[in-house]
Amino acid sequence: MAAAISDLRQAPETELPPGALMGLDLGARTIGIAVSDIRQKIVTPLKTLRRTRFTRDAEELLALARDRQVSGFVLGLPLNMDGSEGPRCDATRSFARSLARMTDLPILLWDERLSTAAAEETLRAAGLSHRRRAEVIDHVAAAHILQSLLDRRRASHG
Repeated sequence: MAAAISDLRQAPETELPPGALMGLDLGARTIGIAVSDIRQKIVTPLKTLRRTRFTRDAEELLALARDRQVSGFVLGLPLNMDGSEGPRCDATRSFARSLARMTDLPILLWDERLSTAAAEETLRAAGLSHRRRAEVIDHVAAAHILQSLLDRRRASHG
């Protein structure tokens, strides 16, 4: 078992697997999770997972993927504002490699710059309190990451 990992910046022609996708916003303490519909049009924030150990976290992600009949993962790649990669990108790539050893589902890496800022703005505009925003920001950011990929693909493919 070993999933293919594709960095969509380096391989933009990579086709998305058909079906629902799971977007992940990987943080040091949490993982924001969002899912798309099977037609890959609409993304819904799902939940924020408190990180514990990699194996336990991965098992929970894979169980959610099975339950939701997900066909692939989209991990936000935390690039620096100038597009360069730093230590957080290394951690994300390491997570992707480890997850790939546990599943056959493809893992796609997508630029997540400004996703948290966009999520924060959306939540502010919705009138959520600071406390409530803090509870949901990670999975709303995951939704922004996944939706930005789907929107970009839709715009470039027709």
